[in-house]
Amino acid sequence: QVQLVESGGGLVQAGESLRLSCAVSGISVSGSVMAWYRRAPGKQRELVAQITRLGDTTYADSVKGRFTISREDAKNTVYLRMNRLKPEDTAVYYCKASQLYDYYWGQGTQVTVSS
Repeated sequence: QVQLVESGGGLVQAGESLRLSCAVSGISVSGSVMAWYRRAPGKQRELVAQITRLGDTTYADSVKGRFTISREDAKNTVYLRMNRLKPEDTAVYYCKASQLYDYYWGQGTQVTVSS
């Protein structure tokens, strides 16, 4: 059974940092395309950052230079380091694992940034 469990969300002030974790079981993060998405209130879910099996990363324009996605294969975990947080980063953040024919989602973790 595949499980993705996010953690690390919370309430912070603008300018502060958070690190989200996505602990994966049932599949390997190194054999998957791993991504972080977010859904802000009243908006559609959007891709925030992605890391391929080869370690190539991509970011949404709104987070470039502030967020970093990384992977720790030994722990089968993916991270999202978020620096210089802004109120517009407030959202539920989801982890996604994609393989050739399947994809899996975590349950999400809330990030709230106060001004």
